[in-house]
Amino acid sequence: MQEKYTPTEIEQAAQAHWESTQAFRAVEDRTRPKYYCLSMFPYPSGKLHMGHVRNYTIGDVLTRWHRMRGYNVLQPMGWDAFGLPAENAAMQNSVPPARWTYDNIAYMKKQLQSLGFAIDWSRELATCQPEYYKWNQWLFLRMLEKGIAYKKTQVVNWDPVDQTVLANEQVIDGRGWRTGALVEKREIPGYYLSITQYADELLADLDHLPGWPERVRTMQANWIGKSHGVRFAFPYELDGEAGKLWVYTTRADTIMGVTFVAVAAEHPLATHAAKNNPELAAFIEECKHGSVMEADIATMEKKGLPTGIFVEHPLTGKQVEVWVGNYVLMSYGEGAVMAVPAHDERDFGFARKYKLPIEQVIAVEGEAFNTDAWQEWYGDKQRGVCVNSGKYDGLGYEAAVDAIAADLEAKGLGGKQVQYRLRDWGLSRQRYWGCPIPIIHCDACGSLPVPDEQLPVKLPEDCVPDGSGNPLNKREDFLACACPSCGKPARRETDTMDTFIDSSWYYARYCAPDNAQHMVDERTAYWMPVDQYIGGIEHAILHLLYSRFWTKVMRDVGLVGYDEPFANLLTQGMVLNHIFSRRTEKGGIEYFAPEEIELVKDEAGKVVGAKLLADGSAMDYQGIGTMSKSKRNGVDPQSLIEQYGADTARFFMMFASPPEQTLEWADSGVEGAHRFLKRLWAFGHGLEGKTGAGMPDKLPDALATMRREIHLTLKQASYDLSKHQFNTVASAGMKMLNALEKAPKDAEGYAAVAGEGCSILLRLLAPITPHICHTLWRELGYGDDILAAPWPEPEASALVQDEIELMLQVNGKLRGSLKVPAGADKAAIEAAALDSEAAQKFMEGQPAKKVVVVPGRLVNIVV
Repeated sequence: MQEKYTPTEIEQAAQAHWESTQAFRAVEDRTRPKYYCLSMFPYPSGKLHMGHVRNYTIGDVLTRWHRMRGYNVLQPMGWDAFGLPAENAAMQNSVPPARWTYDNIAYMKKQLQSLGFAIDWSRELATCQPEYYKWNQWLFLRMLEKGIAYKKTQVVNWDPVDQTVLANEQVIDGRGWRTGALVEKREIPGYYLSITQYADELLADLDHLPGWPERVRTMQANWIGKSHGVRFAFPYELDGEAGKLWVYTTRADTIMGVTFVAVAAEHPLATHAAKNNPELAAFIEECKHGSVMEADIATMEKKGLPTGIFVEHPLTGKQVEVWVGNYVLMSYGEGAVMAVPAHDERDFGFARKYKLPIEQVIAVEGEAFNTDAWQEWYGDKQRGVCVNSGKYDGLGYEAAVDAIAADLEAKGLGGKQVQYRLRDWGLSRQRYWGCPIPIIHCDACGSLPVPDEQLPVKLPEDCVPDGSGNPLNKREDFLACACPSCGKPARRETDTMDTFIDSSWYYARYCAPDNAQHMVDERTAYWMPVDQYIGGIEHAILHLLYSRFWTKVMRDVGLVGYDEPFANLLTQGMVLNHIFSRRTEKGGIEYFAPEEIELVKDEAGKVVGAKLLADGSAMDYQGIGTMSKSKRNGVDPQSLIEQYGADTARFFMMFASPPEQTLEWADSGVEGAHRFLKRLWAFGHGLEGKTGAGMPDKLPDALATMRREIHLTLKQASYDLSKHQFNTVASAGMKMLNALEKAPKDAEGYAAVAGEGCSILLRLLAPITPHICHTLWRELGYGDDILAAPWPEPEASALVQDEIELMLQVNGKLRGSLKVPAGADKAAIEAAALDSEAAQKFMEGQPAKKVVVVPGRLVNIVV
């Protein structure tokens, strides 16, 4: 055994052994309990960062631990490979997204392999491969048949420079995140998935997921947003034609206080009113450049203009004016809201700004209403009763809603309705690098599905986007096809699918990745659902919700027999690092890596700015934030692995903080982890040839105490692992090594106790630092492969104490300690305490009034 710890040599040898023995290849075995551990697969952005290392190390620790406990384990890996970042990189580098993606996959796979993860690489998949996305297309067509998929016009964020649709998050201050161009709202046709058909089940089944964090279940429930309210109409007549303006409210008890109605800029009434109103037309155009994110709308200045159109109050017949409001979204509900300024804070502020009527219709006993300032009780539906509301006066919330809903229904103008905040999932993207939507457009026959036998519709992989729109529109070899109905020349759909589609079912495909005839097979029934899913909290809503929906659709078309994809969920905290950026000339944001930056600090050492090392130009310092490719603040683990080894990286990521908490990157912590592993190696080197000794019947006190400490630490660490407290498990390894290093080497029985303790320590650390533990296990003669070793269990005999130590108090003050036989009864302990030198000194000759014994903890003598 070599004396020096050489991580590179040790880790390469261990990985070569695992590869030659196919150690992590998973095979279905119904004689053993299965354990499917899955970490959210990465986007192949080019390089891993330490956030990835943390995520995958957590999964690897759990996978290896369960293997040692006798489970048949599966830990697969793949690539979330479609998406806009590849197109942006392609434009910057003038290469096809496919080449950029596959090159990145190759590099990142080597990085993952260098970290020693127990991954079954035979199941690897990439979502950009036709053999994978064929099944996206196939299930989409099944959804089309069942009415779950459908086509409708959608309002989108359109970047006129990139000629593409942007997600809400990609619109910053009304401009495209990359180009800085003013974003336009456009109405274009697109395909939707009716996730709302499953809203009730998605909500109810959250109660069947006890292994999910309560926080995540609450976030999902809030996103689904089930509410009970009333949908009703304001009748109107416009250009001689009758119409109805529909709204939905959860506060129908306030309906008699409606003083105006607000509609979205895209609403047909707004469009009609703007025809002869240049000021309104300009305002509507301004609204179309605004954000559609709820968080932005909640905080932005509320603006509006009257349309000059009036609708009729459905109960009073009073004329109510219609306004266009920048806070009303066409994509939510009917694109219109009733405004009750007296009892809605947003409406109150809007009415005061534009001097609109504010009419009180809810009162709370003992509270005075005025229009000078909003008060919380104005919106209190629990204590309030109707006033100034005619026949509804004196009714509380529920009674008023019931009565008003009944009257509206009798008039044919509305009624009670359950509504959801959740909206159907728009999957059409006007982008190239994604899964083609399998639709053919024929001038004679309309839009038709691609026949199953023609799947997959393959995406050409040699396109190079240039920012002038979707390149598929210029590819005649892709566009041209025959109509499956009439056989005449037709055109393929050029929209591609939202990349959330790709990640909504990959977990199931890992179970049967080589089946070319079926989306899934009986192997999926063996492995699914996933026993432990691991990923960032930022995916707590959409990805998880879409995956749950996709699973239920697969169940309903007869593919799977389970209702939920993930039995248990761990949302690990993000790894944080400094973020630096500056605005481009066009208004976009350009990010810079921390190594390119020099921090500017004040006299107290506080960071007050930053500058670019290359030319000294000023940078914007955005503080500490999540490591990400887009913000260029990731730490590449490759240099760390080359300098310290993969085990050091793994140990630091597990030791630095509990998994659910964020972790701020610190080089000093990495160095500390490396020092610990060097100590472990040195201890193992010193133990070489001494591990075969048998355990004596009787050990010296120092060794017995040390052995007990090892087994007690093991007992706690096993519990901590079951609770995913990996940081305390790593700490337990450090405690064990400290105890082993302090043990008297010349004491009789040292070799046996140290050999047993090292065996326990190596197995405890093997899930976290597998390479060094693999090597030391073999070198010290414990066995050929630590992967075959069982998880250690604390021995009852090692935990037995001949003596216990109690705190000794006199009149409640600590005066020393007392050692007594472990089996001593209360009388023996009292006698030993009274006879002790410390007690005699502080009792000062006074008799004891009483002696209080707290078993296993203390003795208190009262004088």
